[in-house]
Amino acid sequence: MSKSSSTSTQSHDPFVMDLQKIREQARKHMSDGPVTQTYGADRQSVLKLLNDALATEIVCTLRYKRHHFMAKGINSEAVAAEFAEHASEEQEHADRFAERIVQLGGEPDFAPESLQTRSHSEYKEGANLTDMIRENLVAERIAIDTYREIIRYLGDNDVTTRRIFEEVLAVEEEHADDMADLLEGRE
Repeated sequence: MSKSSSTSTQSHDPFVMDLQKIREQARKHMSDGPVTQTYGADRQSVLKLLNDALATEIVCTLRYKRHHFMAKGINSEAVAAEFAEHASEEQEHADRFAERIVQLGGEPDFAPESLQTRSHSEYKEGANLTDMIRENLVAERIAIDTYREIIRYLGDNDVTTRRIFEEVLAVEEEHADDMADLLEGRE
């Protein structure tokens, strides 16, 4: 039997979808917005992860902003510009996390008094430009590892949130690479 005829005689499970059931379910609990009955994650856990990531990004934004303004010394202008760019990107990440929290029916927690305790990374000022670069690199490495863990946890249970974390992770890896490059000539 030829290869083409053997494949044509094999039975394949066709993709079947109960469209009527999906339509009926879509009309129920409409106030839940994008969270339908097929949402597989524990929404409260995901909201906590997102709020903790939001705190992380805000703390990173603030640290980069401080470093931008406090950068002094030889080659400080280029490094300060890098800090400013990273601060802006960290703020964009915070906004994306806050937006997703609202989509999932939660409330983004911007409370200043708990930012540091909820943040994965620390707010370290650094005594000089090299310390600032080092502290930013450490914070990026922390974000990379924690976001990877969150991505693994989410799996296929919340693909949209996982994708947001994956996209943010890619930028955090770029930031870590930038900081490592800046640190290379200083140590």
